[in-house]
Amino acid sequence: MPVFKARIQNALDARRQQGLTRKVQTIDGGNQHAFARHENRYINFSSNDYLGLAHDKELSRAWQKGIDLYGNGSGASPLVTGFSSAHKNLEAALCEWLGFRRAILFSSGFSANQALVFSLLEKGDLLLQDKLNHASLMEAGLLSPATMKRFLHNDPRSLQKLLTQDALVVTEGVFSMDGDLSPLAALREVTKDRAWLVVDDAHGIGVLGKQGQGSCERADIKPDILVVTFGKAFGLSGAAILCNEEVGDYLTQFARHHVYSTAIPPSQAYALTYATRMIQEQHWRREKLAELQQTYKECFSSFDGYVETETPIKPLIVGEASLAIELADQIKSHGHWLTAIRPPTVPNGTARLRITLTANHTSENVMQLADSFEAALDRVG
Repeated sequence: MPVFKARIQNALDARRQQGLTRKVQTIDGGNQHAFARHENRYINFSSNDYLGLAHDKELSRAWQKGIDLYGNGSGASPLVTGFSSAHKNLEAALCEWLGFRRAILFSSGFSANQALVFSLLEKGDLLLQDKLNHASLMEAGLLSPATMKRFLHNDPRSLQKLLTQDALVVTEGVFSMDGDLSPLAALREVTKDRAWLVVDDAHGIGVLGKQGQGSCERADIKPDILVVTFGKAFGLSGAAILCNEEVGDYLTQFARHHVYSTAIPPSQAYALTYATRMIQEQHWRREKLAELQQTYKECFSSFDGYVETETPIKPLIVGEASLAIELADQIKSHGHWLTAIRPPTVPNGTARLRITLTANHTSENVMQLADSFEAALDRVG
């Protein structure tokens, strides 16, 4: 197959020439706020484990209990024999907490988003997405038979201009690269009686809201469909689509990612139910994040590229990809692990250091990171 060989080689060569090659790094302990690698110790500021649950011993014991009760894997898809009482209890807990009638479980947020778009949309339908929505949503829109249009980021007026017929409107609650919030109340007003509003709250659930219900609770709105993922604040993995009874039945019949995929392990569902309770009851985790965000503002607001956010996602815009990589490497030499985010993940000229705070960090960690960043700037300046 010479055409594939040439295509692959050309694509890899282009990435290397642009300085945008990605590499997988083996990091044991990357789910913790600190880890050791190659005899060096790092404070981890690249994790999405906002509430510090990914390595929490209380949650670990819950998963171990789930294994004792339910075994290892689910063994089948949900519609065969893969749906257990653990899955049912998780769905019920999510519905009670978030105020929906149905919750349909998926193995990942990527699968949930694609299943939703592929299942609901047909030829002639209109899909309107925020320009900065996640790749899973954009790819689903491009591959669906619907007509997809993108409204300007967080711009209700732009959405209103494009809303020329019944439509599915999709936005994220918190945007993962900028850490900014969607204007959900304004979007709900625009879509009222004219479109269904879908909110992917992967980075808001657990973090925002009085009991961690996320972006929609904070904005005091209820979307038609809510997608929540379990790989960030929950400290685990998987996702769920929250919806009404009829949509839930429809997805059970037609969402191929749900129907034809092996169900998540019942022990994992058991642990996720436990994590749901921890998120609601352990308010100190969100209080700690608020404290750390104030410390971050005090330490970083004087730097060029600082961006004000109300979330634990703190981008530092540096511009060129090569500079972002150089700064990240310099900061790592001071014992702080940061990831340089480059195109095509973000637009050209907006390469950045993506700093994320977790409930396991300390104010001293944040202050030391600021010192490392300042030293790095001096070195590359």
